[in-house]
Amino acid sequence: MLIDLAEHQNDGFVALKDIAARQNISKKYLEQIVPVFNKSNILNTNRGFQGGYRLARSADKYTVGEILRLTEGSLAPVACLENDPVQCERSGECATLPVWQGLYRVINEYLDGITLQDILDRQRDASDYVI
Repeated sequence: MLIDLAEHQNDGFVALKDIAARQNISKKYLEQIVPVFNKSNILNTNRGFQGGYRLARSADKYTVGEILRLTEGSLAPVACLENDPVQCERSGECATLPVWQGLYRVINEYLDGITLQDILDRQRDASDYVI
């Protein structure tokens, strides 16, 4: 949904039915995730005729990490890393904790390093490739 809105940012407000048709996604599903984005100031909303949704910021200001944390919750590979500092009573003796912390750091750095604009640019570059 957000990539579609980024692609059509210059079109003004976009109706969910248009996104659903272009992306082959159920409009009902989109209606369920819109409140998550509205509460987080990800989207601007306009009701009525010519109503719909648009990104509140430019596509280069949204990271995949931010979006996944909103929609999926924590990206921690293990539950004990969901709190900072780690509150597990065994963390001092846990032999695998540094492994999980490293993985968590890599996940966050990777996903926070990709923006919606990066995805659009890669998609355009791939579609421009001609032999």
